[in-house]
Amino acid sequence: MSTEHRLTLSSSNAYRFVVIIGVANLFADMTYEGARSITGPFLQMLGASAAVVGFTAGVGELFGYALRSVAGFLGDRTGRYWLIAITGYAINMLAVPALALSGNWPAAAGLIIGERTGRAIRKPITEAMLSFATTQVGPGRTYGIVEFLDQLGATAGPLIIAFALSLQYSYQACFAVLLVPAVLTVATLLLARMQYPDPRSLEPARSIGVERFSTSYWLYMGAGGCVAAGFADFALIAYHFEKARSVAPDVIPIFYAVAMAIGGVSALAFGRLFDRLGTAIVIVAFLLSSFFAPLVFLTGGWAALVGMILWGIGMGAQESVLKSLIVGLVPSERRSTAFGVFDTGFGIAWFLGSWLMGVLYDVSLTALIVFSVLCQLASLPLFLLSDRRRQREPA
Repeated sequence: MSTEHRLTLSSSNAYRFVVIIGVANLFADMTYEGARSITGPFLQMLGASAAVVGFTAGVGELFGYALRSVAGFLGDRTGRYWLIAITGYAINMLAVPALALSGNWPAAAGLIIGERTGRAIRKPITEAMLSFATTQVGPGRTYGIVEFLDQLGATAGPLIIAFALSLQYSYQACFAVLLVPAVLTVATLLLARMQYPDPRSLEPARSIGVERFSTSYWLYMGAGGCVAAGFADFALIAYHFEKARSVAPDVIPIFYAVAMAIGGVSALAFGRLFDRLGTAIVIVAFLLSSFFAPLVFLTGGWAALVGMILWGIGMGAQESVLKSLIVGLVPSERRSTAFGVFDTGFGIAWFLGSWLMGVLYDVSLTALIVFSVLCQLASLPLFLLSDRRRQREPA
């Protein structure tokens, strides 16, 4: 009876930890997703071309993912998860209100890249800390809950920006407003640090695994790279909406908010289904999201909104089931490194894909759409191969 009581307490502690990190991410997403809802039009206002927007988004994601392998390795090697995570969050958050001070596109692009850099530092560490709670909560549910709260913030942020724009706020003033959730993010993290000084204690037993990552992990990384390469950054989508006048400027953040809301709900649903169905739900999620490009780039109005809903489904799947799969592929003491390495490959693919789609936008929308759809569909057989290989590998 005493053992059952301790297990119940452990499960409760793990769940509370997941929720607190989720709340911190809610404020964080409110900050930087609010900003991202207008960075495309903001860069255009400052004189940037579509190629520059695509390049900036791509470089931002490259930095936002490439540095994760370093941060993840340092997290596993030093065990200083909180120090690295809080440092990353601070950089991530402060870069957003600093955009209020930028008066030209190179300065704004630099801050956008800086924001992604801070996220790179903290992301694999946070994902690894959350993984220690998955034994008690479940991997799909853990990352699904956090992503659901992420997307609540990602929905609220663009809506706040849309409201500010309706009041005739300038883009710079909108960025300044986001200082409030930025401060709340860091405050929530400090509270979590006080209550859970060592998140590794949330996992009842830690396995000792092999030094090298498995073949299934690398196949899975290839599948993730295909998804990333074909997934257009919202900065380019918003740029298109503004240039083509297919969506009214003050409605663009609302479209983004709808996509984020859909992403949150789908992440929660996919996370729960993943714990029951495994890889099958991953295939369904990315099959659905692969067809967003024709709708957002060739249509307007309600059809474009449907495209954004499919885009949101893809975002939700990326941040929930992709993370859940990694937990089952690597031992606990190497998860921070595994998340970091995976994210580095994902980011390189995102950078190359974003840059190419920015160039293709100026040449042929049809070529851009074909590239986007085919890249994402190419991920599906790789996910299946990874799953089959994992089932044959020793536990």
